[in-house]
Amino acid sequence: MTSRFGLSVALATPFHASGQIAVPAMVAQAKACLVAGCGSVTLFGTTGEGASIGTEERRRIVEAMLAAGISAHQLVSGVLVDAAEDAAEQARHALQLGARNILLAPPSYFKNVGEDGLFGWFAAVFAALGPLARDVLLYNIPSVTMVPLPLSLIGRLRAAFPNVVAGVKDSGGDWTYSEALLAAHGDLVILIGDERHLARSVRRGGQGAISGMANFVTGEIRAMAVDGRDDARVENFVLELLKFPVIPAVKAMLARSTGDDGWLAVRPPLEPTTQQGRKQLAAAYDQLFATEPA
Repeated sequence: MTSRFGLSVALATPFHASGQIAVPAMVAQAKACLVAGCGSVTLFGTTGEGASIGTEERRRIVEAMLAAGISAHQLVSGVLVDAAEDAAEQARHALQLGARNILLAPPSYFKNVGEDGLFGWFAAVFAALGPLARDVLLYNIPSVTMVPLPLSLIGRLRAAFPNVVAGVKDSGGDWTYSEALLAAHGDLVILIGDERHLARSVRRGGQGAISGMANFVTGEIRAMAVDGRDDARVENFVLELLKFPVIPAVKAMLARSTGDDGWLAVRPPLEPTTQQGRKQLAAAYDQLFATEPA
């Protein structure tokens, strides 16, 4: 029987002042998260600014992770591009090296597309991958892509590609959708990206999470993702993060937790969290996490 997915950290990507990726710091953060209880590391996801990371950069990072002793089976590779050819190319390299999963978002440039069009795009990616296609997690994050994944589309894709579609990462933040997803497709790997809904989804059969907050509160997120344990502190801190652009805010908290302000840097067009914003986040965090979970 296949083991449950568990917790994967949506790894943040550190940058030098020059804008280049600080690969040693990224590898070190991946290792720290694995030691702290993550079962895998998701590279190039939303928190990792994956839409801003080029194909050659991805190759260098994955190879650096492997060279540092991180197992390929501990790596999930995010793919957040619009052209099916590019999506297949980015996925191909990770799959050839043995990555655990591909986290595949729908194309997002074209809005208000129909289900048949989305089905055709995913089918084109899988066809381009050929026999390499496997272990794909469909990525539902309509707040970013503006392209929701209907349950009917997930059903069509898994029926047409049963050896390719392994699960869904749901970052929609809509519990009604998440609940329906678990009911309709709970035999797949269902992962929840919104930590406010994480513990209860696990209690209803969800297999864990790919979480940006796991960069700086790994143990707390693991208890939610693996044990289904509620943690009001985490849920309330999500609300604090959502007061700011989330990716820079997560990196601000990571800079604070590591003592390394290098983590504050983001790649344009994103902008770092302001000093006032960092103070506000730090104060909220200290107040919430001053007590043990109920």
